[in-house]
Amino acid sequence: MKQMKNNAMLLLTALIWGCAFVAQSVGMEYVGPFTFNSVRCIMGSIVLIPVIFLMDGLKKKSGISEAQRRKDRGDSKTLLTGGICCGVVLAVASSLQQFGIMYTTVGKAGFITAMYIVLVPILGIFIGKKIKPLIILCVVIAVTGLYFLCMTERLSLGVGDLLVLFCALVFSIHILVIDHFSPLVDGVRMSAIQFLTAGIVCAVPMFIWENPNLTDILAAWMPVLYAGIMSCGVAYTLQILGQKNADPTVASLLLSLESVFSVLAGWVILGQRLSIKELFGCVLMFAAIILAQLPEKR
Repeated sequence: MKQMKNNAMLLLTALIWGCAFVAQSVGMEYVGPFTFNSVRCIMGSIVLIPVIFLMDGLKKKSGISEAQRRKDRGDSKTLLTGGICCGVVLAVASSLQQFGIMYTTVGKAGFITAMYIVLVPILGIFIGKKIKPLIILCVVIAVTGLYFLCMTERLSLGVGDLLVLFCALVFSIHILVIDHFSPLVDGVRMSAIQFLTAGIVCAVPMFIWENPNLTDILAAWMPVLYAGIMSCGVAYTLQILGQKNADPTVASLLLSLESVFSVLAGWVILGQRLSIKELFGCVLMFAAIILAQLPEKR
């Protein structure tokens, strides 16, 4: 019963993240990409503050000692360093994604972004991690799927597709940075620092190249609130709770459904449709994502 509850949380997380692509697309009808990201990230950081106090209260009630709680929080310097590093990388990745969505569909953006699941183990080679032979097959399948999904008749990637592809690469780096710091510190606290940092980093180009004003931000209140509260705050918390004591393979498979939900959300909400060729590309990329998460038989 508990496992089913965890799986339901992870499935809901994937649904929230998949629909966030629609919010990101709609939000830019009112504000610029940097403005949208800055506001949503700062909002996500604020939302996580009561979550931190709530989780601390639950730990205290469960009888966990103060010494153990301090140990779980980790060293303050490491926590701050990890949060800032993750925030800077997140700001770059989310900005690339936001600009990419301006020139491609939310469905394509969702599937191309999901390529980070294949790219992470490849980048891991450069920091001494072993790569499974199965991953090589996954890369070939994913690249083939990317060809059918994005390549035009002139055999060239669209601008939006290329930007989101770079976004997937940076998100892969983001995952590896989190992988390094998360075992050392409290994940929710680091995430709050991460979102605050990303919001501040995005605010710099926002004030330089965009003209943010309260009227436009308020006009985009619905997509901004969804991306900030639901995607950053709620979904992240659900992911932490859902992955606790859950099978990592099952968790990864459920979270990778984000790419499928992005296509469905783009079709249902925005009326965006994919051709047979593009759908075939989605199927191939999703197959690569699934295969990348399956454990190999020894």
